[in-house]
Amino acid sequence: MEIRNLEEEDAKNFLELNKKLDDSGFMLYDPGERQTTVESQKKIISKINQDASINFWVAEGDGTLTGFMAALRGKQKRNRHSAYLVLGVDEDYRGNGIASSLFNYVFEWAENAGVKRLELTVIKDNAPAFNLYKKMGFVIEGEKVHSLMIEGKPVDEYYMYKLI
Repeated sequence: MEIRNLEEEDAKNFLELNKKLDDSGFMLYDPGERQTTVESQKKIISKINQDASINFWVAEGDGTLTGFMAALRGKQKRNRHSAYLVLGVDEDYRGNGIASSLFNYVFEWAENAGVKRLELTVIKDNAPAFNLYKKMGFVIEGEKVHSLMIEGKPVDEYYMYKLI
């Protein structure tokens, strides 16, 4: 497995990965809600790669994108030391250490980039993700009550953080 920067040439495969992740019910988009085209995905990736506050990595094995990690860094002096993380791993490849490898990659990046605080949110009912985040050293900071509406019902999320 290789962890590398997301590139415009990944647009088609990255879009397919995201649509598959959307189907899990644990990402921001509802299944079938994402209407992005390959061409618009290329433009989005190009903008991401031009923004110094956004870092986007993909995990690739045997020519297949198996997961991703995004780090959205603060843009002002007061919050530049922190980054909000988004993780997605293809269900077919879970349990193979991809998420842990992505986290370890990001921890090393954070140390080198002067990022001292990493944060993320997780749906309270997503026990596998919550347990992974705890294993990787994240702790609960608070709770976002009714932060999402899933199938017409309010869902809570945990705020979690890790200091580097």
